[in-house]
Amino acid sequence: MTSTYRSSSTHGSVPGQPRRRPPVPTVADIVRAVTNGEPKVRITAYDGSEIGPADAGIGLHVANERGLSYVLTAPGELGMARAYVAGDLEVRGVHPGDPYEALRQLATGLQLRLPAPGEALRLVRGLGWERLLPPSPPPQEAVPAWRRALAGLRHAKGRDAAAIHHHYDVSNRFYEMVLGPSMTYTCACFRSETDTLEQAQANKYDLVAGKLALKPGQRLLDVGCGWGGMVRHAAREYGVRALGVTLSKEQAAWAQAAIEREGLGHLAEVRHLDYRDAPLEQFDAVSSIGLTEHIGLRNYPRYFRALRDRLKPGGRLLNHCITRADSRTSRKPDAFIDRYVFPDGELAAPGRLVSAVHDAAFEVQHEENLRLHYALTLAGWNRNLVEHWDECVAEVGLGTARVWGLYMAGSRLAFERNEIQLHQILATKTTKDGVSSYPLRPDWTA
Repeated sequence: MTSTYRSSSTHGSVPGQPRRRPPVPTVADIVRAVTNGEPKVRITAYDGSEIGPADAGIGLHVANERGLSYVLTAPGELGMARAYVAGDLEVRGVHPGDPYEALRQLATGLQLRLPAPGEALRLVRGLGWERLLPPSPPPQEAVPAWRRALAGLRHAKGRDAAAIHHHYDVSNRFYEMVLGPSMTYTCACFRSETDTLEQAQANKYDLVAGKLALKPGQRLLDVGCGWGGMVRHAAREYGVRALGVTLSKEQAAWAQAAIEREGLGHLAEVRHLDYRDAPLEQFDAVSSIGLTEHIGLRNYPRYFRALRDRLKPGGRLLNHCITRADSRTSRKPDAFIDRYVFPDGELAAPGRLVSAVHDAAFEVQHEENLRLHYALTLAGWNRNLVEHWDECVAEVGLGTARVWGLYMAGSRLAFERNEIQLHQILATKTTKDGVSSYPLRPDWTA
């Protein structure tokens, strides 16, 4: 019995001699084990191994063992993102401020698969089990959802404030360089692909103002107002008395200073405030541009009721937000977006949003999809990041600048591939007698 046990435990090795460790696999061996067919991009590594076409325009280089450990301990996009943000995975052939072309080619040129259990075991034994101990993530990464729960329930006020701080309080100067003079961090509206980013953002604000039928003297509430772009535009171009609220202290401070610089203090104001604490005054119109993604699906009923309660009878709501392309995909963002960009963000399919607006006693009047407009917007932001790359790195650090280049380029690709969309929903607070103030045909210009 003893002899048999020893023989099996050495997997065929000669009794009395040390068990031979399997040969150490190269990075190229690992790539072969987890991909279908030969990659269409060039992959090289610190151990001298390489795989993929030598003349490929796009290349990945695993710079060190930590980079390999990142990828192995968080398979998929999170591990690769960690290695890239840390500088342990280099993307060659593109600028780090706009890795769009690399992501586009990787989407079709690197088909991942799970290795067979026996194959996976041989790889792990050859590498050593210590390789499966995950390195500490880069400092730009938010804590996982289970640790965020210690700060409160998902979408409680304190936890929402922390999530907003993670993303929006990076640096106002950084956002000025990336977003451009409009300081607008939402989808623009392009009349043609030749429009500048600034023209397209002004088009978007005019589209929102037109749908809301804004007129001089009316009152507008803009929830999740960011740096006050809609508030300032409505006051300056339409003579509207506008109030914006945001959970970001840095946004509120920048926006209020911009209002004073532009001489709009008699019409416009931005407050550091949760939308749930916005004044219960009666507004002629409410705009929500890019806030719903942070609300959480289970909070939609309360959210839209809160907006309705702030409207006069006949008032209009314009809700503008990113959506899922269908109801079957997860409402939660992928791991990279959740850890590095929008902690606790959630997306709904457009039908879910329309139903939520409808069930909050609004009358839905119009809906449209601006999906391709967001792809063009993101391309513009990536161009700005490339143009100001050295200044942006000096402002926020190389790792954070890499996060933004990766996030914006990846989002552009997702909009182009119809994996996510951008929908505007226009609704009215129709009275019990059926009076909506909405005309027989739209009174705004597309």
